[in-house]
Amino acid sequence: MTEHDQLPLPDYDHLPVEGLISRIRTLDATGLSTLLDYEKAHANRLQVVMAMQNRLESLHEGAQPSGGDPAAAAADDPVHASAGSKVSEATTGPAVNAPSHGDPTNPAQPRSSGTHRKGT
Repeated sequence: MTEHDQLPLPDYDHLPVEGLISRIRTLDATGLSTLLDYEKAHANRLQVVMAMQNRLESLHEGAQPSGGDPAAAAADDPVHASAGSKVSEATTGPAVNAPSHGDPTNPAQPRSSGTHRKGT
């Protein structure tokens, strides 16, 4: 069985299915067979297995791997915590000022439950 570190696609287990299906097109039959065996032994996702089997069949019928480096960073790569947040002042929402507690004009806020006396 192939170890995770020896797979032809780095961070294979963390790639989204859509990105994974496009990346397998860069692999040759040997690399794809390795990845297919690993998938079947681990997650065994039907959509991924079917896509790999179909691509492997195409390669055996004469299709060629597409260009590109399967190890290169891509837009669909998972963002690691060390990369930081993409939040900035330009992307934050407006400031929210919560209404005071018990505001009778705001039905989402209950009125205070203090004791009230009728006029004497």
